[in-house]
Amino acid sequence: MPRLGGHAATVITVAAVLSATAFGADGGLRLERLTWTEIGLVLVGTALVIAALLTTQRAGRVYGALTLLGLAALTVFTAVSINWSMAPASSWQEANRTLAYLATLAGALALVRLIPGRWAAVLEGVALASLIVCGWALATKVFPNLLAPEETFARLREPFGYWNAVGLMAALGVPPLLWLAARRSGHAAVNALAWPGLGLLIVAMMLSYSRGALLALLVGLAFWFAVVPLRLRGVLPLVVASFASVPVVAWAFARDALSTDDVPLSARTDAGHDLGALLLLLCVVLLGLGLAANFFASERSLHPRTRVLAGRGVLAALAVGVIAIVIGIAAAPGGIDGQASKAWKQLTDPTVDAPTNTPDRLTATSSVRARYWQEALRIYRDSKLVGAGAGAYEVARTRYRRGTQSIRHAHGYGVQTLADLGLVGLGLSLLATAAWLVAAMRATGLRRRDRELPYDPERIGALTMFSVVVVFGFHSLVDWTWFVPGTVAVALLCAGWVAGRGPLRARLEAPAALEPAAPPRRWWRPDPASAVAAVAVLGLALTICWTALQPVRAADAEERSADLVAEGKVPQALAAARDAEQRNPLSVDPLFQLAFIQDTRGDRKAALATLADAVHLQPNNSETWRRLGRYRLSVLDDPEGAMRDFRVAYFLDPQSARGPSDFLEAARAAKAKQP
Repeated sequence: MPRLGGHAATVITVAAVLSATAFGADGGLRLERLTWTEIGLVLVGTALVIAALLTTQRAGRVYGALTLLGLAALTVFTAVSINWSMAPASSWQEANRTLAYLATLAGALALVRLIPGRWAAVLEGVALASLIVCGWALATKVFPNLLAPEETFARLREPFGYWNAVGLMAALGVPPLLWLAARRSGHAAVNALAWPGLGLLIVAMMLSYSRGALLALLVGLAFWFAVVPLRLRGVLPLVVASFASVPVVAWAFARDALSTDDVPLSARTDAGHDLGALLLLLCVVLLGLGLAANFFASERSLHPRTRVLAGRGVLAALAVGVIAIVIGIAAAPGGIDGQASKAWKQLTDPTVDAPTNTPDRLTATSSVRARYWQEALRIYRDSKLVGAGAGAYEVARTRYRRGTQSIRHAHGYGVQTLADLGLVGLGLSLLATAAWLVAAMRATGLRRRDRELPYDPERIGALTMFSVVVVFGFHSLVDWTWFVPGTVAVALLCAGWVAGRGPLRARLEAPAALEPAAPPRRWWRPDPASAVAAVAVLGLALTICWTALQPVRAADAEERSADLVAEGKVPQALAAARDAEQRNPLSVDPLFQLAFIQDTRGDRKAALATLADAVHLQPNNSETWRRLGRYRLSVLDDPEGAMRDFRVAYFLDPQSARGPSDFLEAARAAKAKQP
């Protein structure tokens, strides 16, 4: 059996880990799947760090250390926020999530120390992972009877369960594929594979109807074309793939079975098979064009004057496009000023209706994000320095929300951080970002004094990774994909590799200075300091994994307790509920279960005390007060006490449909008890 070479093994491993993260964590909202994915990221990152400690030796500084320290400081502050959080259980989960991200970044920094020459394999692995994830998303549309029989939405949203994450994953894969299609090295046939890959990613992004992903991609592409000297080589595959994808996207948008919600499965299946045929045709056509273009370019080199003319032609085409858009806007009712003010009002008005879940949303400017951002800023004003606690936005926002919809995230990293962690959290985030930008600019030659350095293949690859981070960073400002591990892992891998590679000038002037010293250290004979550090890292990682697992163990115990109650095994159910409380002492859910069992046993005093403990644990959560009031009213026949509890619940969540009815019911009961 033939053995894989180092390059191919790296490509497959990177793609497998990133794809497993995306499929395993789902959208980052399911506790058990998220936790096991976080544990996997911690273990992979730990293994890479230990391998770097035991098998490599390099003199001088550890590149990317300041970036890692910045994220570590944010992680510590996230964990510390449990002490004042309005939702301490959510803060614990966010601390676990951020610890997993910290391990991922550390693993990326270690990986570049282990295999610094495999940068191309890492980029190809990122591209392959994006194609796998987005390919699966498209497959759910092509074969809905097999992969998504219960799907009700037309927008692509699997495997994340969230359409904007699908769109972002597609956008993250475009820069690596663009690099693959435009690079001067590599086999022409391999490079040509990027052409159909670009087409598939563009179709997937458009069928997700994600405006944020589209804008983020445009920003990332603008950055890539501004800093990478492969503009003409990159324009051709991008333009051809985009234009070739237009008929497929337009055809899908015109089919109700593919663009309308709640369509019968039989109609979705027939239309999906037709879409699959079109996607196959798209891939064949783009592959043929890619092969022709690459083999032509390999045999003939454009004359310098031809290159200049082609570049001017591209710029002229862009200028014509911009002028056409301006003319179109000017011809619309109200002119440029009127259209601009209308779009700005729709974008910033918190009372505007959300756009429909149809392809029309791609051209709409209205969004409910202004509403979420306004709520986040109001939460921030209540605690400007440290916020409401990591992950507490969902609980804190109920005082300010306009409707009854439950929202877990503010759809924007900046406003979410202000609400959850205040100015301190935002400051730590900016410090970590600034540290990475400094390291990344040194590694890619974007500093002014480095701009004239030669653009060797690795520098272009590093700039492409920089573009991936730019796409993710911009998208995180307008959405909550920071909480989706599948997309974050891609960005952290690229960010860690770029920051950890070291200054471009040092690599070009003294390549050996940034490579592992020879001979490499044997893992079975490490020096004592490295061995101690490796043991410490392993111990810390195992502690993090065990801590992260406790909320899942608590949820399992709580579920087991409910099953035992249904079976009539009350003592065993009580023991299981107490186990859940001990495993996750920051959550009120085990307390609610425990109070129910205590009431079932007839111990009303204990049940009341347990519900009071839940209120004490989360006094800013309207649900704890409502449960306490409901127990006083329905079980203890204490309407006066229930009215006090319902008042607090109403203050914390005035938009709740249950608040007024609960209070009115208690008031009537209190009046009926009067002599």
